[in-house]
Amino acid sequence: MLTATLRSLRARWTTLAGTFVALLLGAAAVAATGFALDAVGDAPERVPQRFAAAPVVVRGAGELRVGADVRTLPRPRPLSPSLVRELRTLGRVVEDRSFDVWAGDGAGELVGHPWSVAALGRYAVGNGRAPRADDEVVVPAGTARPGQRLVTSRGTVRVVGVTARASFERALFFTDRRAAQLEPEVTQLAVVGATPGAVRDAVRDRPGVRVLTGDDRRLADPDPGRDQEAATALTALFGTAAGVTGFVSVFVVASTFAFAVDRRRREFGLLRLAGATPGQVRRSVLAEALLVGALASAAGCALGGRAAPYLGRWTVAQGLAPQWFTIRADAAGPTAWPYQLAFWSGLFVALCGVVVSSWRAGRTRPGQALREATVDGRTLTSMPWRLLAGGVLLATALVTLVLALASDPGDLLHRKTYTTRPMLLIAAAALLAPVLVRPLLRAAAWLPARLPGATGLLVRENATAAARRTAAVAAPVLATVALAGSLLGATGTIAGAKAAEARQRTLADYVVTPPAGSGGLDADTVRRLRRVPGATVSATAATTLYVPEDGGVALVKSEARAAEPGPLRRTVRLPVVAGRLGDLDDGSVVVTEEWQRHTVGDRVTVHLADGTRRTLRIAAVLRTGTGDNGAYVTPRNGGGASVDRVDVRFAGEASVVRAAVAGTGARVVSGAAWLDATRPGVQRATRLGLLLVLGIALLYTGIAVANVAVMATADRGRDLAALRLAGATRGQVLGFVAAEALAVAVSGGVLGVLVAGANLLGMRLALSRLGVAAPVVVPWSALGVAVGVCAAVAVGAAVGAARVGGGSRAVRVP
Repeated sequence: MLTATLRSLRARWTTLAGTFVALLLGAAAVAATGFALDAVGDAPERVPQRFAAAPVVVRGAGELRVGADVRTLPRPRPLSPSLVRELRTLGRVVEDRSFDVWAGDGAGELVGHPWSVAALGRYAVGNGRAPRADDEVVVPAGTARPGQRLVTSRGTVRVVGVTARASFERALFFTDRRAAQLEPEVTQLAVVGATPGAVRDAVRDRPGVRVLTGDDRRLADPDPGRDQEAATALTALFGTAAGVTGFVSVFVVASTFAFAVDRRRREFGLLRLAGATPGQVRRSVLAEALLVGALASAAGCALGGRAAPYLGRWTVAQGLAPQWFTIRADAAGPTAWPYQLAFWSGLFVALCGVVVSSWRAGRTRPGQALREATVDGRTLTSMPWRLLAGGVLLATALVTLVLALASDPGDLLHRKTYTTRPMLLIAAAALLAPVLVRPLLRAAAWLPARLPGATGLLVRENATAAARRTAAVAAPVLATVALAGSLLGATGTIAGAKAAEARQRTLADYVVTPPAGSGGLDADTVRRLRRVPGATVSATAATTLYVPEDGGVALVKSEARAAEPGPLRRTVRLPVVAGRLGDLDDGSVVVTEEWQRHTVGDRVTVHLADGTRRTLRIAAVLRTGTGDNGAYVTPRNGGGASVDRVDVRFAGEASVVRAAVAGTGARVVSGAAWLDATRPGVQRATRLGLLLVLGIALLYTGIAVANVAVMATADRGRDLAALRLAGATRGQVLGFVAAEALAVAVSGGVLGVLVAGANLLGMRLALSRLGVAAPVVVPWSALGVAVGVCAAVAVGAAVGAARVGGGSRAVRVP
């Protein structure tokens, strides 16, 4: 039986070419993403930079620990003056102060430090001298020349020296005295001349204070967690791509195998007449799948290994990965886990795609060898497994949606949910495609079938008569179009809902924001704004609250804003569902409904952004919405956060507000302009990741559609020849083939649009439950491109096969 299988496979290799290519590309994608995930863990070992010449660094508490939960605070707590005095007895103490500075004349964003720490980072003046007066600074090369005066957010200064540019920051050095005036708090310092053991003894009774030596000194550098954040984002990107690749490849392989098995009913009937048992027929089909899967997976591993470095360079070029990200698959041996995963997953997909087809092949009766008709008299009644599986998935999708809407509608807006939930409905629709496509085609072809000429009637009857062939083409198109509509529509709908919420909240006539990268507006700038006659000024700062939950063993991070209650009430319109915003004070907090405790008057324990533990009374409760409403506290509970936005209600001209902040670099725009500039949108990295995933899905769909179209048209040579004998011209026959392929592809696209609409409807219901009035965003352009590409591939493949196989000849041997 195995010999017959191999001979049969050798004679029919063209019918399995599409399946081979699909499995090959799937294995290649898994191998490439596997090597990419492996490379994510190869972040470079960072060496100390800012304190490279400091033997010991003392850093304020930068972590918050509750039970086993550890969170990194936005900024370390300041070191106490008493600790600084004690450390001075051990050696020379160099206090580090860091603060944001914006400078004009194109200098842009800088970070200020005292000059005494420059030597610890191996800075040296290459042109000029060190600062001596409060208005003197040293700048990085390319910023300004010695003698030049700079207007900065910290006042007008004179450049007296220039240092070489550093790769990790753009530092602006002041005198130690001036730096202490601009930033009184010290969060880290270096101790020179003391042993690490003595320093550790001095801080032993100071909770959270860390002593850094050796390579640990890199934790005092700017943004020490950037590599970990990049690794998390890359893991999500490549993991999603691999998951969607597996999801789509199963559909492609299953549809092509199912159609290939259906075409071989007479062959299987002959094998049964010759004495083959149902088990032998099934094993022959499984053996074909294993052989094709093994060859395709092996070739895919080789292709994936060669493509992986190009994938790494592309992600870096697109800004999706940091510069250090490099994929080196050439150094991996054949036993590397990405190769193993790709090979065995390819075999698994091949078996998943053929297991049901092999069962149906084994059920072929010996009398099938005498059948001449190729019409599918029944659709799902002959495929009860498909009806059952499709019904179960459809019911599961509906039940999970109802439960989510009833218990936690906000969960439907999370990325993990809106990228995985649509798969249930897409899979259900694809399984039910034979029964869904037929009535759709009949309805769509109702008018063309009544027009003069027989083309419309022939297209309708041929497409609806061959349910399996039609479903084999429509199902991959359905899956791709539904995937594109669901993913891109979900991100667009959420962005639109967030924008609608922002418009609803904002009452300000003008919004004042700090210079880009400056970190915040200083108190003097806010005071100048409040002196504008007739203006209501609300200065707010982004901060974070950490809320202990689950019995105090876990922390939940909650974004918040620190604001003064009086001006806040007059410049925003918050969705208050309980309590009063005016009751906010230093002993209370405004929370959202998603907090575990959200009853007005209850007391909740929170940790502020600097780690301070506070017990606050709930003054008001806000509707959760899309999650951007957040909590509110007073500036005293802001954890040292800097003012990053000032809302101004003022009936006068913008020039009056601009005059109040002149020379600070602050930007003044109208409320409407600020809403447009900060309108929530789909992040570029997210969009590129989704396009990568959808590109893979579209490639798979093109392969499946072309493969099925070629096989189906090749089998219809006698039908096409009969049309020629009936008087149809060659052009008319090819037109009929093109029209039928187009109708089937478009019907699959229409079903995909309907499935995407159903998924987006679930998101719209979730937004309604959350009290957000925003329209559903349908990505019509992306849907049009997906349907157009699939239709073009289907028509091209079908017409090409017809031209070669029978659409040009009127006589064939019966």
